[in-house]
Amino acid sequence: MSNGSSITHFLLLPFPARRELQLWHFWLFLGIFLAALLGNGLIITSTACDQHLHTPMYFFLLNLSLLDLACISTTVPKSMANSLWDTRAISYTGCAAQIFFFLFFISAEFSLLTTMSYDRYVAICKPLHYGSLLGSRACVYMAAAAWGAGFLTALLHTANTFSLPLCRGNAVEQFFCEIPQILELSCSHSYLREVGLLVLSCFLVLGCIVFIVGSYVQIFRAVLRIPSEQGRHKAFSTCLPHLAVLSLLLSTGIFAYLKPPSISSPSLDLVLSVLYSVVPPAVNPIIYSLRNQELKDAVRKLVTGCVSAAIRCLLSSPKGFQCTS
Repeated sequence: MSNGSSITHFLLLPFPARRELQLWHFWLFLGIFLAALLGNGLIITSTACDQHLHTPMYFFLLNLSLLDLACISTTVPKSMANSLWDTRAISYTGCAAQIFFFLFFISAEFSLLTTMSYDRYVAICKPLHYGSLLGSRACVYMAAAAWGAGFLTALLHTANTFSLPLCRGNAVEQFFCEIPQILELSCSHSYLREVGLLVLSCFLVLGCIVFIVGSYVQIFRAVLRIPSEQGRHKAFSTCLPHLAVLSLLLSTGIFAYLKPPSISSPSLDLVLSVLYSVVPPAVNPIIYSLRNQELKDAVRKLVTGCVSAAIRCLLSSPKGFQCTS
């Protein structure tokens, strides 16, 4: 293979030879995918339908749920299909699309989480200016900037990566296509351009982390000055879920990409990739729902309304198929 144009498909990480283990992988990923679909779908629907949740914090949370759904839909369905049909293949175009969309959604999610830290900072440290600093137009602009930053990042990295000549086979040692695995297939020194882009991205991520840490230092200082215990508890209840989601994403992602080569192994790389690409979209709705009474009430109201409507429909039409609402 002299260059990337001669490659028509890539081979993803092989599944266990035993059929039982392949099916176990399929059902595990299906359960995680359905949990992410249900949890994020409930948050999106509840936030959109409940007027009490039409605030900046829940607007950003709605966008986060959309990104979580899109992110897990980029990697998990293809992996499930491969395990079900006992294959490893993914087309060249499919691999490029997978890298682009995964980078797009994960970069936009991190940018949005950075924006959400600013939202919590203004809400707790400058509550009197919250309405003026985070009006509806400002929220839309910040969310659009997060999505735009993710799109630009994905476009630059994907275009640069797939412009490299690939001559070291087509086996990708991961359950989905990622830039580091594609770079390992390159035989050109041009890959240094992509390394340079990755270093620049790392500096941007570091800048976001510094901004987030600085915001939370100010937040915790302000919260500790609140005289009432109930006020401190309410302030922490809106911050801790965001901090937990950030910690999960950053800790697994940073360790996956910056771990020492001496401890690297295919099994460890697989576990880490699942932790930062598959697990967060499924557990984020749980994290945000555990300490957020308003969100739990909205979800409960939505589920109760749907169940009541279904019961009324079935009672009025015993055969069921006549129900139209």
